[in-house]
Amino acid sequence: MTTINRQIHLVSRPTGEATADNFKLVEATVPDELADGQVLVRNHYLSLDPYMRGRMNDTKSYTAPQALNEVMGGGTVGEVVASKNSGFAVGDKVVGMGGWQEYQLLDGDTRGALRKVSTEHVPLQAYLGAVGMPGVTAWYGLTQIIAPKEGNTVLVSAASGAVGSVVGQLAKARGARAVGIAGGPEKCAFVIDELGFDACVDYKQHTDLKSLSQALKQAAPDGIDGVFENVGGLGLDAALQRMNAFGRIALCGMIAGYNGEPIPLQQPQLLLTNRLRVEGFIVSEHMELWPQALTELATLVGTGKLKYRESIAEGLASAPEAFLGLLKGRNFGKQLVKLV
Repeated sequence: MTTINRQIHLVSRPTGEATADNFKLVEATVPDELADGQVLVRNHYLSLDPYMRGRMNDTKSYTAPQALNEVMGGGTVGEVVASKNSGFAVGDKVVGMGGWQEYQLLDGDTRGALRKVSTEHVPLQAYLGAVGMPGVTAWYGLTQIIAPKEGNTVLVSAASGAVGSVVGQLAKARGARAVGIAGGPEKCAFVIDELGFDACVDYKQHTDLKSLSQALKQAAPDGIDGVFENVGGLGLDAALQRMNAFGRIALCGMIAGYNGEPIPLQQPQLLLTNRLRVEGFIVSEHMELWPQALTELATLVGTGKLKYRESIAEGLASAPEAFLGLLKGRNFGKQLVKLV
């Protein structure tokens, strides 16, 4: 019997905000026979991440744009359902970049394309979140750029999200004070009560620079030593006003400008007067550190010391709307799509 592989393709590039019309659900078939070396994976979960919005644009960036009329790229976890590769057996749980589709057929010998994982102590979908790319992103920006000392204050924007939630907990584990910025009282309560941050500022209650800066002053009375920036815009402007001399800023994301609008800094002179270190990074360019990061993250999740939350959309067809919701902050924690 022919196996149908449902896929979501990018069929047009957004002008301004992305819409559901930029995507199309299509059907393809899975080959009845695999070639030598190939592995067929049934994807169980699809990861939705903010970086995907940037790839929808045909502009120069750190990676090639998403091709039109092809499967949207994205991280997946799943199970090997057929194999002609000695490195993978039917039933193996794997992590890869399977994209927005139900099945992934690939050459199992391609370096880095597929990684076997254990679900004995870590849930499968966590390899797309706290023990996956978002977790490693948090680990790298915190440990390699901010490098907090005990007693430092670290500010994290989008603190309830997949990356930000890990940053704060890793900072606390290193003896730092963690302050978050999140949207709404429910998310702020989660950041403090569940994740263990010391304070959280609700940006929806502080919609101008003066108000947000004053709220950060109350949350971080001794100033801010490190900023893990996921958003940009007003939050970064307010953080710059509160930073201590020789502070470090890890630029991870600029979701405030993902629709193409500019994100000016209101007081860039503060970078100079406070002698701040600002560094952008792409976590896939630091693969040599992934094993170290994943070991720590898996241990913390497996022992219950690293908390996380997930928003799960059901079925591949729900992926576009779930992705658009992610860009507007409607998700709570890691946004996943359950495919089985």
